[in-house]
Amino acid sequence: MQQRANKSLSSTIIRLLTLTLLTHMAMVWPAWAMTPKEQYYRAEKAYAALKKNVRHQKYRDRWLACIEKYQNVYRLDPSGPWAAAGLYKSGILYLELHRRSFLDADQKEAVDAFQRVIQRYPKSRYTPKSRSQLADLDKPAARPRKPGTARHLKKAHAEYNQLMANAEKQKYRDQWENCVDRFQTAYRSDASGPDAAESLYMIGLLFKGLSDKSHREADLDQAMEYFRRVKAEFPGSAFADKADAELAGNGSGTAAAIDAPDPLASIISQNQEDQEADMPDSPLQPAGLVTVQGLRFWSNPSYTRIVIDADQETRFSHRLLKKDPAIKKPQRLYIDLSKSRLGRDIQKFVPINDELLSDARAGQYTGESVRIVVDIKSFKTYKIFSLKNPFRIVLDVWGEDTDRQAVGPSTSPAQPSTGRLPPGAIARQLALGVSRIVIDPGHGGKDYGAPGYLKGVHEKDVVLQIAKRLARKVETELNCDAVLTRTTDRYLTLEERTAIANTQNADLFISIHTNAVRDKRAYGIETFFLNLATDEDAIRVAARENATSAKNISDLETILNDLMQNAKISESSRLAAMVQQEMYLHLKNNFSHIRSKGVKQAPFYVLLGAQMPALLVETSFISNPRECKRLTSAEYQEELCDGIIRGIRKYIKETSPTAYFYQPAERDKNG
Repeated sequence: MQQRANKSLSSTIIRLLTLTLLTHMAMVWPAWAMTPKEQYYRAEKAYAALKKNVRHQKYRDRWLACIEKYQNVYRLDPSGPWAAAGLYKSGILYLELHRRSFLDADQKEAVDAFQRVIQRYPKSRYTPKSRSQLADLDKPAARPRKPGTARHLKKAHAEYNQLMANAEKQKYRDQWENCVDRFQTAYRSDASGPDAAESLYMIGLLFKGLSDKSHREADLDQAMEYFRRVKAEFPGSAFADKADAELAGNGSGTAAAIDAPDPLASIISQNQEDQEADMPDSPLQPAGLVTVQGLRFWSNPSYTRIVIDADQETRFSHRLLKKDPAIKKPQRLYIDLSKSRLGRDIQKFVPINDELLSDARAGQYTGESVRIVVDIKSFKTYKIFSLKNPFRIVLDVWGEDTDRQAVGPSTSPAQPSTGRLPPGAIARQLALGVSRIVIDPGHGGKDYGAPGYLKGVHEKDVVLQIAKRLARKVETELNCDAVLTRTTDRYLTLEERTAIANTQNADLFISIHTNAVRDKRAYGIETFFLNLATDEDAIRVAARENATSAKNISDLETILNDLMQNAKISESSRLAAMVQQEMYLHLKNNFSHIRSKGVKQAPFYVLLGAQMPALLVETSFISNPRECKRLTSAEYQEELCDGIIRGIRKYIKETSPTAYFYQPAERDKNG
């Protein structure tokens, strides 16, 4: 009896343990272990739960998690019957997210998903649905004011009223320009919203008022240009009529008539455009000012990055000026740094002489402000943003799209590739659409990166070894040109790394790092792409790699709203997913205790401004005893690189299906 009872008890315990194990596996089972159909219904269930929970709908990460589930349906079997459905539903959710975030990047993700459905699955029942969604997006539609726009406009009007009430302030050009900046901020916060016409009209009114004081024709031209924009962009608005009246000369200005003599004109004229760029340092500069320490640039014929270095954070403004043939001035862009002075040893004139820019000049604009003037030959668009620790301002200028084969040599220091391309590589590159990959070993020189668990091990050394191995495999296995941002133990700023990728016309950018936390038990691999951070862990990693604080990461997300308009977010996301999956599966087959921490997104400095799909790979935890030992071994580094190569190859195959049509012929040719 006792034996039967023990046997029954053992059977009960085994059943309970089995049930617990199965329940746990269901919770953590990776997406790629499911069938596409199972993954689709998993995504549908998550979406249904999200629609029922109004509180969760306020959080971006909830939407992105649901979108990821639909995208996994496609990734599991891109040629299967469920792929189109997964892509289409991911587009629908991105549209829903766009209606809440007002980010153009979210709408672009939706458009990308619908276009891929149409191109890849022309016979699918989701193709007409995708066309319908795209057609609806093309229709002009009134929409509510974006959050924050009203606040920006209110602040702008408050500053305008103060300026109009203070005759002393009206003597100084920078007071008018500060007010203009306020309205420009309001306009940029919602350029197609209900307040945009008013913001543009007020900018025109301010330039007209400034021209009344300065008697400068260029200021009046600016005013008329803004009035014309109001008429052209918002023809049905009340401000279009006001702008028309100003253009016709019937509107009321903000000051005296343009042809009336004004004794203040000579005062404002002393602060003209860029005359100050040639002025010597003021001998009476107040103490406590920010010091502008230098100008750096990287360039090729279609892209230029200029960086302004300062020793502290300060406010800055910028403005694009039209060409002025009357005084033989080219089109130029200036950046004003407030409460600043020029450093003693700064190079005030920096010749650039590429296809886009002539030069950059630095000058003491007033006793407490510095102006940087960039003379322009031609350009398509530009972006300006700032980074912290140390503070610097980054100007990216792009020209018209240039074919790589027509692009001349970069004027930035080009990094050598690791060797010669194999025979026939050029032919294959034409099929691939990916011919050059820039690999960035993080840190270097005085920046040691994260310390290893083992004594004497540093992140900067480990990632350089991994990067060199990866570069060799890129050239020998993918037949692509590999360019390293550094090949020795030298220091590079984060913005310089992206500049190298852009000036080298890279098709992909991969930054290699190792992870680290205080908890020595933490382990695993993860891959990041540039986007708004969705969890505290991503913010922590970005803060460490950016050498800044978590608070600065939150501040940086405001910059991303503008920068992400042209970022390759969709492509970067797909590349990151494939690299992470292949890296995990390959390592799992060769080592024990391999953990995938998944694909995440965060605002990394090193990825800002990249004009190609870009990702950052946290290869393993250098703070973990087992993974630190592995990271220093040649075997682990080789297998790690093999996994990354598999992910890149998978991405190339999906984005360019003809990529490997050339392989058999070349293999035969090469023996």
